[in-house]
Amino acid sequence: MILNFYKLVRIFGSAKNAWENIKKEYKKLDGFGHKMVSDIGNPEHLKFANKEIEFCEKNNIKINLRHFNELPQLLNECDDAPAILYQKGNFDNSKEKVSIVGTRNMTSYGKQFIHDFFEETKSCNYISVSGLALGVDKEVHEQSVHNQISTVAVLAHGFHLLYPAKNRKLSEKIIEEGGTLFTEFNSSRKPDRENFIQRNRIVAGISPSTIVVETAFGGGSISTATFANNYNREVFALPGKVTDKQSQGCNHLIFQNKAKTISTIKDLIDNLGFNNTKLKTEELFSHNEIAVQLTENQELIYNVIFNNPQISLDDIVGKINLSSHKILPVILELELLGKIKSFSGRQFIVI
Repeated sequence: MILNFYKLVRIFGSAKNAWENIKKEYKKLDGFGHKMVSDIGNPEHLKFANKEIEFCEKNNIKINLRHFNELPQLLNECDDAPAILYQKGNFDNSKEKVSIVGTRNMTSYGKQFIHDFFEETKSCNYISVSGLALGVDKEVHEQSVHNQISTVAVLAHGFHLLYPAKNRKLSEKIIEEGGTLFTEFNSSRKPDRENFIQRNRIVAGISPSTIVVETAFGGGSISTATFANNYNREVFALPGKVTDKQSQGCNHLIFQNKAKTISTIKDLIDNLGFNNTKLKTEELFSHNEIAVQLTENQELIYNVIFNNPQISLDDIVGKINLSSHKILPVILELELLGKIKSFSGRQFIVI
């Protein structure tokens, strides 16, 4: 139905024209039969639509329409993107995004990974995306709020309720802190079982990358990873012991080459493209504050290189009262500390 709606709007130029003319024109269209179009034009649908608009206006809900290109950019590129996406809160499409999903039965291993990931990325300018379920989803949203990172929660029901009820206060906090609640379901839709799989394609579609923290065989997060694969998005999975039930789904995704292995959080951050962390650190801490942590000789050589980018070893010797055989070990120490980088011709820069 989603694709049919989108196709009709493109053919007729607007939803109004399709609504008024489809019954007269459907025989000329490929893929549309009488049964498919028989209910279009039913005045009861217009009554429901008007009530839905009133509900949205009363509850500060924005209605995003795909045929007006109002969906998040990457989601809009998906063939099965929703025709309508209801929104509460703010959404900054210019920020990087990453979807993080996993089991409701999260272990301490998964919780520690999520904590460490957000600790390492709290200076990065991105949006986390998850499904507001218990377990991994809840931890993702809570860590986002705690670290002042915008977060998107995608719901499997309409905005007339909040499921699970335990997450009601968290959903309010998400909006208060500048985050977003999305759903494609109108206010009559309850959190039926099939809605959760349908919801997962939006979680996968919004972001260029999806991280699967923990999941058992056949867990709902496997569907999210599958959607992401089908959209040609990157998938990363946290490996675990083969005997741990909540790691078996992740291990299987990796085994089937449907997800990249998360070996370290640093490598994961690099793969996600969150490379502005160091820049943010340099904005928060001045050069002098960094240099204070070094030994006297390290600080001396670091300052020379900082003030003279791509300086050669001979020039360093000329600027300070140390011989080259004493300078080289200190330069090696600075390289190991990640403070400087060497080039051919024994030239150095601060990084």
